[in-house]
Amino acid sequence: MWRVLLAAAVLTIAGCGAKYQIPESPQELADKKMETVPGKAVIYIVQNPLGDYSASLAMDDGTQITTWPGTFYRWVTSPGTHNIHSAQGNLNATITLTVEADKIYFVQQWVTGIRGSTTDASLQLIDAASGRPLVTQGRLCCPTK
Repeated sequence: MWRVLLAAAVLTIAGCGAKYQIPESPQELADKKMETVPGKAVIYIVQNPLGDYSASLAMDDGTQITTWPGTFYRWVTSPGTHNIHSAQGNLNATITLTVEADKIYFVQQWVTGIRGSTTDASLQLIDAASGRPLVTQGRLCCPTK
């Protein structure tokens, strides 16, 4: 009998959690379409979905963001060589990309930590087959105006 009541309670709570999720913003929905921008390169930065650690990044155009597990950021930039690097503490993740107009790129950010503190981060270019699902399942970390 207790098992049935426990199962019913779990299902009720799970149903309520899904019912009250924050809806995706119009910007998040648009960014998840993963469309190219004429004359520009699009770079998606996605943080690994595991863990509880945030990490700040800086792009060479002065943009700074902070990602969390399972989040993504869509950076539209000019073609050419660009640098993305850690922007906090002792983290030293960095990646240099040479990007082309009318193309989409995916950079995965791996962040780890211990006892509530971020201890390490890395950045790696990944293919679209790996990057697209991370964006689709992720949440927009840093809306832009």
